[in-house]
This record gives sequence, C-alpha cells and structure tokens, in this order.
Amino acid sequence: MLLTKQSRTFIAVAAFLGATAVMFGAYASHGLALWATPAQVSQVQLAAQYQLFHAIILLLIAVLGSVFALPAGSKRLLTISQYCFMLGTLCFSGSLYYLVFLGSKLLVLITPVGGLLLIFGWLAIIISMIFKQK
Repeated sequence: MLLTKQSRTFIAVAAFLGATAVMFGAYASHGLALWATPAQVSQVQLAAQYQLFHAIILLLIAVLGSVFALPAGSKRLLTISQYCFMLGTLCFSGSLYYLVFLGSKLLVLITPVGGLLLIFGWLAIIISMIFKQK
C-alpha cells in the first residue's frame, strides 16, 4: 500500500521531532550543565522527553492510519490527533527550549496550551476508536 502525501508529511515531521529530541536530550545530559542551572537542565530534559514520546506516537499513527481501513470519522479524528501532537509538541517543548536557551519568559504561557493540545491528541485517538468498524 502506498502512503498518502499527508502520511509521508507526518512521518517526516515525526522523524524530525525524534531526531531533534535526541539532540536536545543529549545536550541536556552532556553540555547544558556547564552554563545552565539544574532547574533549566531539568526543563530541557522534560521537553525532550515529551517531544520524543509524541514523535513516536505521531509516527505510529501516520503509519497505522495508512495501513488499516478505518471509517471516515476515525480517519478524520486521527488526522486531528496528529495535528494536535505536532502543534502541542511545538508549543510545549518549544516554549521550554525558548525559556532555557533564550532566557525569555515571552512564551511561558504557551506551555500549558501545548500540554492541552497533547491531551486533545490522545483524546482524539480514544474517540476515533469508538467509531464502528466496517
């Protein structure tokens, strides 16, 4: 089965998020402590961890959503979950990286918005699985 353009895009985004999560996590473990406080190191580690978890689920949904025949409502909700995970990761992890690396609290209110988007992504998966299968 061929992957759709949308699935390939989400797979590429998931791979990018995964790779950058590993880079941020490695930096937090090996170099960040040279100039950052323990609290800042912890924030980057948390951001990298959440980013990696959601990169994996984004990848999984993109692949599985293409492989299995699902009702239109389920597919729509899975697509919504992918957007929620992508935007939620950007807001949640991105705002924490911004806070630590740029020292600005400008985006600190975006962090909970990102968390809510991640929660909505998980809820969309739950609801998508309630639809009757053909």
